[in-house]
Amino acid sequence: MADEDEATRAYRRTAQPPAAQPPAAQRPAARPPAQPGQAAPAGSGREDTVPRIRSKVYGKPRSGNTPVRPLGGSGQEAGEPQSAPRGGGGGPRGRDGAARGGRGPRRTGRIILRGVVVLVVLLLIAAVAGYFWIGSRLRPVESLTDYNGRPAETPGADWLLVGSDSRAGLTAAQRRKLATGKAVGKRTDTMMLLHIPESGRPTLVSLPRDSYVPIEGHGSGKLNAAYAFGGPKLLAKTVEQVTGIRIDHYMEIGFGGFVGIVDAIGGVNICVKQDIKDPKAGIDLKKGCQDMDGGTALGYVRTRATGAIPDFERTQRQRQFFSAVVQKAASPGTLINPFTSVPLALSAADSVSVDPGSGLFDLLSVGLAMREGPIATAVPIGSLPTIGGQAVVKWDTQKALRLFEALAADKQVPKDVITK
Repeated sequence: MADEDEATRAYRRTAQPPAAQPPAAQRPAARPPAQPGQAAPAGSGREDTVPRIRSKVYGKPRSGNTPVRPLGGSGQEAGEPQSAPRGGGGGPRGRDGAARGGRGPRRTGRIILRGVVVLVVLLLIAAVAGYFWIGSRLRPVESLTDYNGRPAETPGADWLLVGSDSRAGLTAAQRRKLATGKAVGKRTDTMMLLHIPESGRPTLVSLPRDSYVPIEGHGSGKLNAAYAFGGPKLLAKTVEQVTGIRIDHYMEIGFGGFVGIVDAIGGVNICVKQDIKDPKAGIDLKKGCQDMDGGTALGYVRTRATGAIPDFERTQRQRQFFSAVVQKAASPGTLINPFTSVPLALSAADSVSVDPGSGLFDLLSVGLAMREGPIATAVPIGSLPTIGGQAVVKWDTQKALRLFEALAADKQVPKDVITK
């Protein structure tokens, strides 16, 4: 049994009756107690013995050789170097040693990250679903057909853009407000050829509706007569035969769709070259740049109240307007704003007719290609004769061929054939 310290021996002497002592001569000589920091005297039998610590913790006996550490402390003696707790987290700990709140920020970050991922996935799903839903609303129209002698495919993409005077979808009040008249059926009011090259700026060519051209099965006549005789199919075939360019896509829009698209993008800014007052078109415009809503823009591109040759200036306004609308529709401010992009997509899908091979992606490619503005021109004009009692437009054959040959080869159009 290990020796006891002086306090314990003193307690035993006072708490117990003295035992019988041997004669003094037989008792060993008393040894002075060892001082703290000193080794026990040789021969004492205590050289290799560590004093046994006895104490009480919360009133209960405690055994062991290590000192009692204070509650709430760091668990280290004064002067002992601090070390990071194992398992991470330096926050407060409970009695079981588990960290309390140490993983809170990390757990919150994971929750936020998961929420962001879920939101992105949902947005992607909604975008894909919306794309197919809106695409399914496009109205297909049979317009492009194969036939003997059809021009071969050429580089780039060629669109035939047709604006008709159809009043379909307009109420009587809307017709009065837009000054569209009461004509039934539909005729081509605007025809343009859009060439999107594999690289570089697109070219937008106006095809005057009074262009005097051969129409299969009907001799020669005005270009818009081809639409009246055989609809989109005969019109597209006629354009292919007189230009030598194979049409890849066909798009048609009526008055109602025209107005809806302009209003969906919040109007369009147009610079007017001169004052224009035309009750028939329902407009009274002053010279200068100004924002136009759908109804005003429709009157602007339809009016024939300006210029010595009204149809020429009319085609200029049509190209100007089409470029402005497409550029605004394809701008980042419109595309990333759901309050404009969604109404625009719905309005375009409900009012635009395309060939069955064209979809929403093809329409989007038109807008993206024209963001920086196309090269705008018209077919070079040779003369303005009157044939069969009708004023018609004859093309400058040589310049027109050079224009269309450049487009067919996906090359830059010669500057001397560009008509402003």
